[in-house]
Amino acid sequence: MNRQTMFREASQNRIFQDIVSQIQEVILTGRIKPGDTLPPERELKEMFNTSRGTLREALRVLEERGLLEMRLGVRGGATVMRIPERHATDSLARLIQARQISLTHLSEFREAMEGNVAALAAQRATEGDIETLNSLLEEAERHAAGGNSGRGAFIEVDQRFHMAIADITRNPVFILVFHSIHENINRYYDRFLAARRFRMQENFRDLEDITRAIESRNSEKVKILAQSHIMRFHRQMKEKKTGS
Repeated sequence: MNRQTMFREASQNRIFQDIVSQIQEVILTGRIKPGDTLPPERELKEMFNTSRGTLREALRVLEERGLLEMRLGVRGGATVMRIPERHATDSLARLIQARQISLTHLSEFREAMEGNVAALAAQRATEGDIETLNSLLEEAERHAAGGNSGRGAFIEVDQRFHMAIADITRNPVFILVFHSIHENINRYYDRFLAARRFRMQENFRDLEDITRAIESRNSEKVKILAQSHIMRFHRQMKEKKTGS
C-alpha cells in the first residue's frame, strides 16, 4: 500500500479519535497485514498533522486493543498483530462478568437469536453433529435424573448444548458470540435459577425436542422450540429473582 495515501490529515476537532479510527480501519480491512509495520513516527506525524504526544497515545490505545505491538530496534516500530478470535468477544465477556449486562438484556438477545441459530443448524447439521447433540442429550438425561444433586452438571451440559448448536452453523460470528455468552452466563444461573427437579426434567425435554427437530432438518419447528425453551428458561430465573 502506498504510504502517501495510507492516511489523511486528522480532523483537528477530534484529532486523537480520528487517528485511532484511521489506523484501526486500515488494519481491520486488511489494507495492511499482520507483520507489517506502520510508517515511522516522523512520517505519521506529518500525515496526521499531529504532535508526537498525541500520536503516541493513539498508538498506545491500539496496542491495548491488540491491533499493534510496539517493537524496539532497527526492525522495530508499530507492528500490526494478528487478531486472536477470542479478542473479538473479550469486551462482551467482561461486561457479563461484571454484570453490566442484565438478565433482561440477555433474555432479549437469546429470545431473538437462538431460534434463528437453531434453524440454521437444522439446515447445516452433519451426521457427526447429530451424534454430538445426542451425546450431550444422554449426558443431560443422566444429570436430570439425579435431581437437585445433578443441577450444576445439568446446567453445564445445557450450556455446551447451546454452544454446539452455534458450532453447527459454521458461522464464526454466531460461534464467537454464543460461546462468549454461554461461557459466562453461569453467574446469572447461580443467582436466579430455581433448583427444582421437575423444571430440570422440563428443560431436558426441550433439549430432546430440539435435537429431534435438528435431526429431521425441520428448521421452522426447531426455531419455535428453541425460542420457547429460552423463554421458559429465563421466565424461571425471573420468577426466582422476583421471589414469585
